[in-house]
Amino acid sequence: MLTLPLRNRVALVTGVSRRKGIGFAIARRLAALGASLFVQGWRTFDAAQAWGADPEGMAALVAALRQDGQEVQALEADLSDPDAPRAVVAAAQRAFGHLDILVANHAYSTLGSLEAVTAEQIDQHMAVNVRGTLLLTKHFAAQHDGRSGGRLILLTSGQHLNPMPNELAYIASKGALHQLTLSLSAHLIQRGITVNTVNPGATDSGYADPESYAAVQRANPQGRWGMPDDAARLIGWLCTDEAAWITGQVINSTGGGW
Repeated sequence: MLTLPLRNRVALVTGVSRRKGIGFAIARRLAALGASLFVQGWRTFDAAQAWGADPEGMAALVAALRQDGQEVQALEADLSDPDAPRAVVAAAQRAFGHLDILVANHAYSTLGSLEAVTAEQIDQHMAVNVRGTLLLTKHFAAQHDGRSGGRLILLTSGQHLNPMPNELAYIASKGALHQLTLSLSAHLIQRGITVNTVNPGATDSGYADPESYAAVQRANPQGRWGMPDDAARLIGWLCTDEAAWITGQVINSTGGGW
């Protein structure tokens, strides 16, 4: 008999705008476990980056997520807008009534050394990655009624394991999420929500140039990059009842590397 441990639960996954990305892999995994999905993406950001936006758009992404038979709704929203987190959670509530799971996968990420970093760059990273995540968490927690299965999953990076001097604004924002984990966990466990943060390590989602790709591959003990499904499997399990005793943890899922 097929087991669907997340049947009758609803997950909001942010940062789902490319089928090559971690967010899509997470959403697909949760759907395979039985969850209904509300996904947020912002193709405008992807379109401005070297990797580009998904060529077939959000409609194709949603159609792919529906292949497991679960209900999927989507909204494009710019999480640098301080009103967007409330609007995203409200739209998900209208679609499904109640949210059980929030996976805050979205990320604003650009390169910037100490010499090159600007106030605008710092502010944009903080607005999307820290303010956007905290406000999503606030509105998600406010609608949760204490039923079992409440889950908040954040994503950090490897700044606590290895120097990342050319991504200072990014790692400052991701470091903030790392440090929020324990305090959010202590607060939200009283409402039946566990809180864990995952560092997926270097993940092959199509962003790396050939030189960087080869360097990471050589440095990893397993001789490969992480794949989006590696992170998705861990996050999917953290959302199930089997992981109900785990909260307040920052988990490095990096194949033994960084």
